[in-house]
Amino acid sequence: SRARPGDGNWRRGPGVIWGWMRRRRLGRGGFFMTEFENRIRDSFSRQTMMQTLGARLQRIAEGRVAIEAPILPGALQQQGAGHAGLAFSIGDSAAGYSALTLMPADREVMTVEMKINLMSPALGQRLLAEGRVIRAGRRIMVVAADIWAETGTARKHVAVLRGTMIPV
Repeated sequence: SRARPGDGNWRRGPGVIWGWMRRRRLGRGGFFMTEFENRIRDSFSRQTMMQTLGARLQRIAEGRVAIEAPILPGALQQQGAGHAGLAFSIGDSAAGYSALTLMPADREVMTVEMKINLMSPALGQRLLAEGRVIRAGRRIMVVAADIWAETGTARKHVAVLRGTMIPV
C-alpha cells in the first residue's frame, strides 16, 4: 500500500521522501490546512504582480496548484483576447507554487526557464492556470501548467507552459 499524506513517509517522486506533513485545524468548520498550504497562501499574498492581475489561488495540493485571474480590460491584447502576458504570469506562478509544495520549509524556488505554447486566443471571462510538477529532482524541478479560458461552465485550452525551477 502506498504511503499517505501525514503518515511521515509520503513519497514525492522516485526515491524522494520529504518527511512529515503536519496539519492543523482552522476555524469552526473542521477545515484542515497543511503547512505547505499556509506557506503558499502567505507567499501568494505578497506577490504584487498577482494582486495587479486580480489573480487568486483556486486549489492547492501536493505537487499541484491552480490560479485563476479575470480577463480585465487592462489585460487585453489589440484584438480583444486576453494577453499572453496574463497567461504566462499566472501559469508561471501556478507551476512555481506547485514546485514549492514539495520543498522543505526552509527552501524557496525560482524559475530558471519557462516556455509557452499559445494554442488559441484567450477569449472568456477568466483564465485558469493549473500547475503541476512533472519531476522533482534535488537540483532542478521540471514543471508544467495548462491555461484554460473560461466563460460560465465552458472551458477552452488556450496555452501550455513547461519549465524548470531551481530550489534556492
